Amino acid sequence: MRPKSLAWTAPLDYVESLFLDSDISRAMRDRISAALKEATKAQDKRRVSTLRLVSAAIKDRDIAARGAGKEKATDAELLELLAKMIKQREESEKIYRDAGRGELAQQEAEEIVIIREYLPQQLSAAETEQAIAAAIAEAGATSIKDMGKVMAALKARYAGQIDFGKAGALVKSKLGS
Repeated sequence: MRPKSLAWTAPLDYVESLFLDSDISRAMRDRISAALKEATKAQDKRRVSTLRLVSAAIKDRDIAARGAGKEKATDAELLELLAKMIKQREESEKIYRDAGRGELAQQEAEEIVIIREYLPQQLSAAETEQAIAAAIAEAGATSIKDMGKVMAALKARYAGQIDFGKAGALVKSKLGS
């Protein structure tokens, strides 16, 4: 058991951080709030503002989940949220570049990099193809009518790892032929 003294708290937390993999041992909310504290201490304005936006979006999602009868949004829902935030920023970055607003496009690009740190590694094109083929086989899909079953299986297994807009097109092309 830890001593109650504040003098012992920080060194013990530091030692624990050396032995524990923060990606595995903490929930996503905890990772983001810890990163926000670190960015605040480091006075990294871009990271602080981006992580505050992410934190606010997570709180909004939690409030919506409470309205639906759940206590908090799941990690899978949070991964979807982060993917949506990245997609929004990619669209904004393109619009800013087309309008000749390089500084705003750069700001969006920096936010994308920061948010991507909290998403799992994206599957490559070949891995995505394999995942789709496995989901089609698992669902026993034979026609385009079974696309919903295939997409549900993909979302359950690969949340945050696949761009489901592109995956949907691939599933449709495989089931349509």
